[in-house]
Amino acid sequence: MTVASSPDRRRFLTGGAAVLGAAASAQLWHPASARAADDPLPDGVFSLGVASGDPLPDGIVLWTRLAPDPLHGGGMPDQDVSVEWEIAEDERFRRVARRGVARARTASGHSVHADVRGLRPGRAYWYRFRTGGQISPVGRTRTAPHREASGGSLRVALASCQNWQHGYFTPYADMLDQDPDVVLFVGDYIYESTPSSAGPRRHEGTGEPVTLEQYRNRYAQYKTDPDLVAMHAAAPWVVTFDDHEVDNDWAGEIPQDPDKQSHDAFVARLTAAFQAYYEHMPVRASAIPDGPHIQMYRRLEFGRLARLNVLDTRQFRTDQATSQAGAQDPAMTMLGARQKRWLLDGLHHSSARWNLIASQIMMAETDLLPGDGKLWYYDAWDGYQAERNALLQEFQEVRNPVVLSGDRHLTMISDLKEDFADPDSDTVGAEFVGTSISSNGDQDQAAFHAEWDPLKADNPHWKVIDAHRGYHLFDIRRDGIDAQVRVVDTVTRPQATPSTLSRLRVENGQPGVREV
Repeated sequence: MTVASSPDRRRFLTGGAAVLGAAASAQLWHPASARAADDPLPDGVFSLGVASGDPLPDGIVLWTRLAPDPLHGGGMPDQDVSVEWEIAEDERFRRVARRGVARARTASGHSVHADVRGLRPGRAYWYRFRTGGQISPVGRTRTAPHREASGGSLRVALASCQNWQHGYFTPYADMLDQDPDVVLFVGDYIYESTPSSAGPRRHEGTGEPVTLEQYRNRYAQYKTDPDLVAMHAAAPWVVTFDDHEVDNDWAGEIPQDPDKQSHDAFVARLTAAFQAYYEHMPVRASAIPDGPHIQMYRRLEFGRLARLNVLDTRQFRTDQATSQAGAQDPAMTMLGARQKRWLLDGLHHSSARWNLIASQIMMAETDLLPGDGKLWYYDAWDGYQAERNALLQEFQEVRNPVVLSGDRHLTMISDLKEDFADPDSDTVGAEFVGTSISSNGDQDQAAFHAEWDPLKADNPHWKVIDAHRGYHLFDIRRDGIDAQVRVVDTVTRPQATPSTLSRLRVENGQPGVREV
């Protein structure tokens, strides 16, 4: 599926439609959609770039948000605006496949979500927007393969945890060069933390975001990172959130600090956070929030090669345990009953060669206590032992389950065991916990290994652990998945040197993962 890079690709992704002559640009747009009735717009309405997401065999979501003053509410006039979009089979838009007009509404932060259908499966497209005489940068996207396609390959980049204050998003520059077919982002797109001058960059605002405008400003700041902007324009994304898009370690409608945030106040915060999330992500209308609720778990198909089950491990979970006994309580749930049934149905009735599960939270055990006994992170799947263990039992009847996770700010690649209390129990799957894009900054590697290496004996299912910043890259084929841990030497400067830390392999029909 991977598309060969064009020599002009970066020029089109960064320079956008400005490279086209005025006459060539004008003839590509419907005159009937002109904005004669609207007031003139400020310059720079496309400051946040463009994005695409959730590829189907015949469709894709195209996204932008009009924001000439992105860090101060957006800077748009208080009116809805018509925005033209078009998608073409070539980067110079000589073969336009579809075009249309969307409304950038004030109530939605002047965001645009064009759900384009009628496209051809398994091919690259280029797209752009226009309004008020201004033309957006050009983005490139790709549709999913035909539903019955069984061959080919799929290149997936796994990313998570990008803290603006901890560093620049330099891993995306390398990801752009690796040309993935799709980017899977599994949470912590923004951080809600207060501004601090301790790191290389400082959050906007004066405190944690709580209102809709404050969350909009925080997202807008993140979307000014040039490497993030370029990666969004280069490939479709599949996104889900974790905790920091709202509040650290929240669960259901319970904040991290219920003694400081009343239930009503936190529900209002959830409502604002989800609205801002929708406004800034390339997702379908099914994700339009309903107050403090948003539909995020969903399933995407990549022919018969891979099925991707995207989880929501925040909205439906019970509050975190505070003891080992609590973590083993059968009533504890990460997924909620409905999502759990949906996941199991999707796994057991899949015709795909690979069944991928996007889980924001690490599924494999992390035993933090050397020697006898156990000590777990209760916010991760370790805090929901009964549900996790039952799910792993189900994996024995699932074809090639592979879990792709985030949250931990570390690379932690593991075999998934039928029973983590028994290291000799069956291996039932593999898990790749991707490191962070920038969160935790440039860690002291010697200090990390001095702390974590002594725990390997108590966690024999771990295959690779590391604390560099970066992402994971997967080449998925029928016979196996070849994985790379891609890292950078720094995130404290705007440029970095990338490298491959480790290469791993998951074989078809052989649960688990091995280094190669």
